[in-house]
Amino acid sequence: MKTIYRIAKTELNTMFYSPVAWVVLVIFSIQSSWKFFDTLERFEKGQKIGQHMDNLSQILFSGFSGLFTEMQNYLYLYVPLLTMGLISREINSGSIKLLLSSPIKIKDIVLGKFLAIASYCLLFIAILGILAGVAYFSIDNLDIKFVLSGLIGLYLLVCTYAAIGLFMSCLTSYQVVAAISTLVVLAGLNFIGKLWQGVEYVKDITYFLSISGRANEMIEGLIVSKDVFYFVLVSSLFIVLSIYKLQTGRDAQTTSTRVLKYTVLVIVVLSLGYITSRAPLSVYFDMTKTKSRTLTKNSLDVVDKIDGPIKITTYVNLLDINYYMVMPYSQNQDISSFEKYSRFLPQMEMEYVYYYDTSNNAALYAQNPGLNDKQLAQKMVETQNLKLKKLYSPAEISKIIDLKPEQNRVVRTVEYNGKKTFLRMFDDMFKIPMEKEISAALKRLVVSPPKIVFVTGNMERSVDKNGDKNYKTGFNEVSFRYSLINQGFDVSSVDINAQNIPDQTTILIIADPKTQLSQGAIDRINKYIDQGKNLMLLAEPETNSTLTAVTDKLGLSFTRQSLVQESGDNSPDYLVTEFAQSIDSAVIKLNKTKNPIPFLGSSGIKTAKNAGFTVTPLLKTNKQPAWESPTGINTISADLKKQSSFSEMPLAVALTRNINGKSQKIIVSGDADFMGNAELSRGGSGTFQFVTDIFTWFSNYQFPIDTTRPENTDNHIAVNANQVFISKLLFIGLFPILIILGGAFILIRRNRR
Repeated sequence: MKTIYRIAKTELNTMFYSPVAWVVLVIFSIQSSWKFFDTLERFEKGQKIGQHMDNLSQILFSGFSGLFTEMQNYLYLYVPLLTMGLISREINSGSIKLLLSSPIKIKDIVLGKFLAIASYCLLFIAILGILAGVAYFSIDNLDIKFVLSGLIGLYLLVCTYAAIGLFMSCLTSYQVVAAISTLVVLAGLNFIGKLWQGVEYVKDITYFLSISGRANEMIEGLIVSKDVFYFVLVSSLFIVLSIYKLQTGRDAQTTSTRVLKYTVLVIVVLSLGYITSRAPLSVYFDMTKTKSRTLTKNSLDVVDKIDGPIKITTYVNLLDINYYMVMPYSQNQDISSFEKYSRFLPQMEMEYVYYYDTSNNAALYAQNPGLNDKQLAQKMVETQNLKLKKLYSPAEISKIIDLKPEQNRVVRTVEYNGKKTFLRMFDDMFKIPMEKEISAALKRLVVSPPKIVFVTGNMERSVDKNGDKNYKTGFNEVSFRYSLINQGFDVSSVDINAQNIPDQTTILIIADPKTQLSQGAIDRINKYIDQGKNLMLLAEPETNSTLTAVTDKLGLSFTRQSLVQESGDNSPDYLVTEFAQSIDSAVIKLNKTKNPIPFLGSSGIKTAKNAGFTVTPLLKTNKQPAWESPTGINTISADLKKQSSFSEMPLAVALTRNINGKSQKIIVSGDADFMGNAELSRGGSGTFQFVTDIFTWFSNYQFPIDTTRPENTDNHIAVNANQVFISKLLFIGLFPILIILGGAFILIRRNRR
């Protein structure tokens, strides 16, 4: 060990007697300081003009343009300049012969050289650490452990670069060639993860070898054992390769012996890398303050209930617009998107099934006129050079699973303990399911999911149609992430005039029937209410009389006509509602957003008699007067103003009572449009949150899964513009000058000696 230390010390002295080490250090300090203070200055200005600041630790150091992310992209440029002369300088000067003929062991030489460059790389981390220290005094409640995780990741990365550069320096006597060769190898390791991703088994090896983004998890605050093992194994591989290469100059070995040594070394490293990257053997350390890199408590509660194998099967239609996300070459990346779960469910198995069938991919059919589905699929296979074990035809896939209700989209099934549920892809920016959707799918397999049943038979609103007034968006749209069918609920319909209400019904919804309910329908609804089950009634002013038999049983009544109010911008029947002040959170929990929840053409709700329910108003008109009026008026006339008016009239109420040993929950609304496709798609509205809260209440707060996290506290910059400017001058101007002066002093002193 003393020999290794002496060699490292000598090598460090040699490095610092060269201007290259000082120049690299100056450039790195200027570049990192410039990036850091430029971002800090921008946020300070934003805070000054009132912009909301949040999660500043992550934004400043990681993310798309954080300090650590940016510097990670440049480290590979610095290291070859430092490592190019480690061994090649000895080879070029001839001193390598003296080293090899000396009693010093070759491994001591190599390890000493590596220790020297690893020690130098600590200076990079020290500079970034100093900037982190500035951030500590500049940002309230900086997440120190998060920043430390990023520093660890960058140091492991730069040491791996150094090991690669050390080996390349062993191959040539020309330092420039060693530097260029190092860049080529690093480029290859960045690119190799994209090679042969369609070839079984080989794709796992090349994916493991890829160094691209390998430090990202640590920069984002999650230390994963497989990434640490990767850096250690790859560094060890190139260090041992360096030892083997130098031994060829001392030991007489046959070519076959050398080939065998190299082959065994590579096989051992790849085997260890593959084994340590498997989910059951991976260990995770979430370094973030809010544990943002780990599942939330509610998701962990779901995972804890799973005890046994779980299988996720992805059905990939080559003709669907999202096919590319789960092609063989994308499978490793797709599997990594479930890593938050596989770390807790190592028994999770993922399978991919490929088929072709008619899809909604209109662009594909328009670009290939005259081709049928089979011809299109063959074209996709040929143009993308796909190597598929099996491509199922429509007839073959239909024998396995019926995907017609899923519109033949790319979709997954999750199977556990004999149960199966769908996990879908979505038509938004992210496409893949996130924690809310995955946890909801898993929870459906361990508890009975709530079943929403819509009444039909009297021209009610439809959950299968896209019109403005229908309900498909919020309940039954497979491509919409927040549709309740994707948040854990079952959604179906029943013809109330001809069929009994299913026994498994959790929530029965009667949405704006246009014709009178039959006596059979009323009897079925009354029986359902008497059983103590949950109900939702949605009416419109013109047709609310069709629900009189039901509202009488509940002790409520609707105003006969629509409520209208004076408004400077909207039509009179556009009511901007307010939350009732007396909502008891023990009855129902609502997120009272500041965004308006408009009701377009709504009846008011009155309590007609005591029917045994506790009535809790949820939404009401504001304090301005409201009058009853026929729908369709453009202005409120003077005659209408002379009529009696209402103030703070309830528009949506909750009814509760204890019956048959459980709590019965009922929602009654004087407007059926507020849950329609148009209103749920309205920008800047709080309607969607209100609807979500209602069904969370109906499901006893089991669905949708609440994946909210504690609020970040690092949301305030504690320095002003002058302090940022002075710090910027010190770190970009004075600090590099001090490094230059220190380097000049050492170099001049060396030359004098």
